[in-house]
Amino acid sequence: MSLWGWILVACAVAYATKLLGYLVPARLLDNPHVTRVAGALTIGLLASLTAVNAFGSGQELALDSRLGALLAAGVVLALRAPFLVVVIVGAATAALLRLAGLP
Repeated sequence: MSLWGWILVACAVAYATKLLGYLVPARLLDNPHVTRVAGALTIGLLASLTAVNAFGSGQELALDSRLGALLAAGVVLALRAPFLVVVIVGAATAALLRLAGLP
């Protein structure tokens, strides 16, 4: 199967998964345990994606300007700054660290 065939299959699976979500009974979704598990899974997924993007470089661990940007964004986020400010501070920190010679 060609690449476009696999892309169409992936689209169909994603759409079918979305449609199956409508078949889940509302009483099951109102269960506090299900809500707690869904929230924990979402946080875990976002944390793992952030860690992989911040510290991964191919098959190696990379400690570079992305770590500084993540730390700066975390500090600004802890100070309850708006999301746009968090993104700008993180990007500016990464740019300044790269300008200073950090890869």
